[in-house]
Amino acid sequence: MSDESFNWHDFLGRWQEEWVPRAEHEEDRDGGPGPVRLGRPGADEAAITTVEKRLGMRLPPSYRQFLAASDGWRVEQTAGVYQLGGIADIDWSRDPYGLTEVYEENLGDDPREQEVLLAGMWQRSLRLETDSDMTLALLDPGDRDKHGEWALYIYKGWSGECPDRYPSFRAYMEAMYRSFHGDRVGRPGFENATTRAQDARVEEARLLALRGRHEEALPLLEEARSFGRPNSAILLNQLQHLAAPLAQRDYGSLVADPRYLPELLTVSAIEPASGEWRLGGDDHWLGMMAARGVDREIAEDLLSALRHGTHRYAPPGAWGRAVNEARESARWGATDAAWRMLRDAVTQWIPPGPLLLAPLGLLADPVLGSLITPQRGREILATPRAGESGPAPDPAPDLDPPGLTWLTTTGIHEQPFDAYRCVWVEGADPAGLPALIGDEGAELSEPVHAARAYQPLKQNHEREGVELWEDRAAVMAGRCSEGWAFAFDGQSRQGINHLFQSPAAAASASGRAVVVWREPQRHLAHHPAAFHVSVAERGVELYAFTVRGNDIRRSGAIPNTLDPARFAGSSDTHLDREIRLLETLHAELGISLPCFALSQGSLPMFTTRSWTRAPREGEGFAYLSFVRRRP
Repeated sequence: MSDESFNWHDFLGRWQEEWVPRAEHEEDRDGGPGPVRLGRPGADEAAITTVEKRLGMRLPPSYRQFLAASDGWRVEQTAGVYQLGGIADIDWSRDPYGLTEVYEENLGDDPREQEVLLAGMWQRSLRLETDSDMTLALLDPGDRDKHGEWALYIYKGWSGECPDRYPSFRAYMEAMYRSFHGDRVGRPGFENATTRAQDARVEEARLLALRGRHEEALPLLEEARSFGRPNSAILLNQLQHLAAPLAQRDYGSLVADPRYLPELLTVSAIEPASGEWRLGGDDHWLGMMAARGVDREIAEDLLSALRHGTHRYAPPGAWGRAVNEARESARWGATDAAWRMLRDAVTQWIPPGPLLLAPLGLLADPVLGSLITPQRGREILATPRAGESGPAPDPAPDLDPPGLTWLTTTGIHEQPFDAYRCVWVEGADPAGLPALIGDEGAELSEPVHAARAYQPLKQNHEREGVELWEDRAAVMAGRCSEGWAFAFDGQSRQGINHLFQSPAAAASASGRAVVVWREPQRHLAHHPAAFHVSVAERGVELYAFTVRGNDIRRSGAIPNTLDPARFAGSSDTHLDREIRLLETLHAELGISLPCFALSQGSLPMFTTRSWTRAPREGEGFAYLSFVRRRP
């Protein structure tokens, strides 16, 4: 920031030339009518040296250079400072409002370096402003960089907030110049070399982004946005949105443009449709969209579709056909294959208008949206599209690990599945699983995101038509890479008890079926972790075993490779045994599960029939329900 090549005369002269007053003439500094003058003639070296002797310290480089170009400056109302004084006006602040004591009291036992600097700044800083809206402009000699520049703090006394920090006087003035431009965007007649140059940068950035050179486009758009140039923020938000897909972005009135509405209104509705409570509820968001020109009925229908998982991103052309094909693949859990379809087809995406840089509507699709991770979003941005050319980016790696052992390390909210159970049916269509093992009248739901799929179920006594002994599971349905359909429950709460009845036989009506149930160790030491496996074919259970600690219960002709004795009685930990068993199941039976779909994606759900049978005469059964009461 202390670059000697920076020309203060050119910078301030350009600012003065571009000034557009509210009236043709305002009072000049002498009180007479005339054009507004922002600055004054610069101070000579002798005058600057004299004031430094008075202050007892050499001024920082950029402020010294400024004074030599203009002995003071009118900043207008930007940031609350109206006038910066010259060498005759500046003096030490001496903390007239007693802020040192306030900030020192809040330092705490282990304050950060910046907090200590700020607490001492009020006494030792140089005060620059001579006219302001209860705002101080303070240069701090105690906060300086390797070039000798002092940090400049702007404290708005009416805001109750900490002061804004600028690394140097020059950084502050450049920020005020950009703010001056931003305040005048759209004002009639405000066009000059600076606005034209920034608008050219916006167009250059737009083309760079479509050519896959988004990293080059970012700084151009960031600078143009700091000048308030039209469309710069909208284009920048799109690049940042795909790089961080979960963050909400604002697209202003563009959401109401019929060309962009299917893309931008849908992503704007993701957060209000999420179901999380927010101030004002739906009416607040609907009101904002109405103010931007969006028909309320359209916005309400969109919110409803997103909440119920019925919304579909449906762009036209070859890109739209690829989206439909990818959705069908991801619908049953093949998310990596679906992503590859999208990645290969994104070059064919055509924007509906010049202000859309990428297919943002993907993010709102209930099936495909979760596939767009930050890395994949950046890959979309790095891919040339909309008829532009450029090199293809390196492909992002697949996200699904093979087999089943990922169950021990991955789950919901960065925690592995503590308890899980699953039914696999060889060669079956997942859509047919409710007929095989579903509750009476069970049907597949619309896709449900994994974060919502494992929410707590009602207790049996709270569920109409459910007996206390029943164990009906809410399962996500899909297909694994080996062609088996699966029904997975990642939140089983009931244990494997004497009433357990494996659904393997019912699931195997037309082929082979496998059931795996992992029950975690309970708090009681006499209830160790358990693992159950059962295999059936054509309606008949072939074999089954349950391992609980060193206890083994078995039935049928179990293959040697799956002999439960190999997974019990050793000195290995429960986790080591589980991993070896999952590896064997994958190798011997060819079953797996899609990690991404079950932990971060969306799959349809249904409710199974009970995994426990009714107690027979003479069999005991207890159902406990714990309720926490407030004192």
